Amino acid sequence: MEALTESEIRAAFVNCSKGEAKRLFVPRDLATRPWADLDYLGWRDPKAEDRAYLVTEQAGRPTALVLRSPSAAAGRGSRNMCSICLTSPEAGVSLLVAPRAGRAGRDGSSVGTYLCSDLSCSLYLRGKKDAGAGARLHETISLDEKIARTTTNLAGFIAKVMA
Repeated sequence: MEALTESEIRAAFVNCSKGEAKRLFVPRDLATRPWADLDYLGWRDPKAEDRAYLVTEQAGRPTALVLRSPSAAAGRGSRNMCSICLTSPEAGVSLLVAPRAGRAGRDGSSVGTYLCSDLSCSLYLRGKKDAGAGARLHETISLDEKIARTTTNLAGFIAKVMA
């Protein structure tokens, strides 16, 4: 993923108003993020743990989503699998729900998926962050194929938000 600026990220949100995008929290450490190892940039709002955000590239341009979830600590009793990267990290998996883009979202329609609670799918996939013992199933496909599967899963979720 190419490095993005705060203004590029704010302009990329597809499921909130421009005013909401202006007010939401964007990390201040964008320059130090491992962009080359990211399929998407995900973060939680430090002032509201039920809010999360995700930005990725779709069709050559940034696309960002506003997400809601239970608190980061909720549901840690058992290990579940992330629907995007197929990891079961010790940090947990959360149901993240996105309002649909456009009128459907304004009318209350939403779509959800299970994602790594810390939004570190890309780093788990590449072995840059330890997901814990037994968090990844042994697979015979290459890293490039795993990355392609992850980006396809993410694109499918975004398509549901955009539909």
